[in-house]
Amino acid sequence: MSLQFSKLPARQRGALATALAAGQRIRVIESHNGLSALVGSRAAVGEGEDRREFDALWVSSLTSSASKGVPDVELVGLDRRLDTIAEIAMVTGKPLIVDGDTGGEAVQFEYQCRKLEQLGVSAVIIEDKRWPKRNSLSADAKHTLADPLQFAAKIRRGRAARLSNDLLVFARLESLIAGLGVDDALARARVYLEAGADGVMIHSRDKAPAPIYEFLDRYQGLCAELGYRRPVVCVPTAYDSVTSEELFDRGADIVIYANHLIRSAVAAMQATCNALLVHDRGKDASTGITPVAELLDLVGYKAALERDRLSER
Repeated sequence: MSLQFSKLPARQRGALATALAAGQRIRVIESHNGLSALVGSRAAVGEGEDRREFDALWVSSLTSSASKGVPDVELVGLDRRLDTIAEIAMVTGKPLIVDGDTGGEAVQFEYQCRKLEQLGVSAVIIEDKRWPKRNSLSADAKHTLADPLQFAAKIRRGRAARLSNDLLVFARLESLIAGLGVDDALARARVYLEAGADGVMIHSRDKAPAPIYEFLDRYQGLCAELGYRRPVVCVPTAYDSVTSEELFDRGADIVIYANHLIRSAVAAMQATCNALLVHDRGKDASTGITPVAELLDLVGYKAALERDRLSER
């Protein structure tokens, strides 16, 4: 039930940094509202040492926008995003990683970091595109990157605005999305890491993992030159034949399944609508949908009734 899993912000906020410091491999599922956060938080397979679950939740700009019926072009304001994040934080104890889009102007990013920190968010990832960005998976859009030194200054200011070191600030490298190649991505990574970024995300819409593998291999050399290493995030939406384990073995620290819950929800809702229209009754749409009793249990209704019963004694 929903109250069972939430944690105090101070306890939740540092969880990701602690897991990364311990060398944990982090699998992440997207969430766009409280219900999807409950589903993602409770998902698990296997038993004992073979048990596998998601280690964190990704609050995606794409799926947050899509859930509100608007395109992913930084239309949803910070306050509305914060409402969604608070809704998700209320029902999960998993670390939250927030898609911060471009971060806006540097002063806006300062306030964004402070507000996310107060909500118990573990990490924010901002992309080095010019505002307003276009969705990275769109091949038809023009993807214009920000000046790396200005973007680095934004990272520096966002980190300085924090009241603790628990909120991690990651730089999302869009060089492959913009067609600028691995050399550009590594050059930008160097600038952002030297500015204090707590890690980088490398993004690609290529269906083959070769560019990602090249970046991961060469990133080790960059870290050796810098004298320190920061975590790398991968998002295998386009190159989806690759497993998380394969990415971890190549040097990734965090793997995000960035939009799968909302995409599966859309497909399921479309199928249900079609079944209701074709058969003109609910029975034929009942196969494959969640029973009402299970839904009530998932969101904590049965537990609330039990608390009512105990308090009446």
